[in-house]
Amino acid sequence: MMLPISAFIICQNEERVIEACVRSVSFCAEIVVVDSGSTDATLAILERLRAGGLPLRVLHEPWRGFGAQKQFALDQCTQDWCFSIDSDERVSPALARQFHRLLADPGVNGWQITRYDYLNGYGYVPPSSHERYHNRLFRRGTGRFNTTDLVHEGIEIDGVVKKAVPGGLLHFSPIVLHDQMLKENKYSTLKAQMKQDRGLPPRPWKMLVSPPLFFLRWYLRHGMWRCGWPGFIHCAKGAIYSFLTEAKRYENAAMRRVPPVEPADVSRY
Repeated sequence: MMLPISAFIICQNEERVIEACVRSVSFCAEIVVVDSGSTDATLAILERLRAGGLPLRVLHEPWRGFGAQKQFALDQCTQDWCFSIDSDERVSPALARQFHRLLADPGVNGWQITRYDYLNGYGYVPPSSHERYHNRLFRRGTGRFNTTDLVHEGIEIDGVVKKAVPGGLLHFSPIVLHDQMLKENKYSTLKAQMKQDRGLPPRPWKMLVSPPLFFLRWYLRHGMWRCGWPGFIHCAKGAIYSFLTEAKRYENAAMRRVPPVEPADVSRY
């Protein structure tokens, strides 16, 4: 029996992961996918799944930024409940078994769900090493995205929100470290720009403090040391992202004060 849920996904060139994602929400009465210009096999895969009987609606929308793009996808949902899932995520079996119970609670407007990252060379992190929860499932009309969020978009939900346990989302991103760092570089640029747009001044001291604090928090407090060297790399990657964000914030402000113009006198060089 289909549940009265609209799962919504945004994607572009996700041929390696989109099928597993869509199949994992096949219990939903509606699956809304908003594509922003895929040039690989993503659209062909979605058409095959739709022809196979899955309740898919595929829409095409130019890229607006993460927050605005997800809000557009949410606006297309028609079921009583809405479920936000990324294209490189899938619903774990334990979480899938919870949805009937989650929808039946009359006093709750939304549910927070945890996510387990996949580490190359290790596998999915153990549940004890990842206890962050994110708003993902909510009654239609009670949740919204901040459309100015260029990256790391979150959902604001009115009313009571609880944590959904057990189970979570399996975050499987099958890309090597080189490509992961390209992604971190892109995201840090977006985050720095977003903070600048909101009038937040840079804090240069954070370049010194934030990276080691990020690493220690995740490696020790969240127990990523249990994952061996893959866990170490994961934490180091996050620390680098933290540094890049703060360095770009400082650089953006410095270049506005002192535009990069070559000195007229370069004889001493």
